[in-house]
Amino acid sequence: MSMGTFRIGCRVENIADREKSVKVEKLLVDTGSDYTWLPSKTLEKIGVEREKKDISLVMANGQEVTRSVGFAIIRADKFFTVDEVVFAEPGDLLLLGARTLEGFNARVDPKQKKLVAAGPVLAA
Repeated sequence: MSMGTFRIGCRVENIADREKSVKVEKLLVDTGSDYTWLPSKTLEKIGVEREKKDISLVMANGQEVTRSVGFAIIRADKFFTVDEVVFAEPGDLLLLGARTLEGFNARVDPKQKKLVAAGPVLAA
């Protein structure tokens, strides 16, 4: 977690109905996590469905847990993408993970503690 850790706020939208959206504050940007973890209650509030249930995930502390995953649109600054998001339970860390960063085509600038455009995407 040393990668110049910082937090960002983002907006999460229901894919089917983009009017349904919510702001999530202070997500920890964590390139060590594949998935983005968002509060279950927040996802339920905007009608995100649990598409994949009982997925085994290993927490940063090595503990294995079972969570559900759904699909949502995630926006941060000028970046946005559609991604699989974990329904985080109380006590779980709230994270913006590596797959979302890839979808954003963004990389972490540890000095400025912000996301910056990663540059051209390789097509092939």
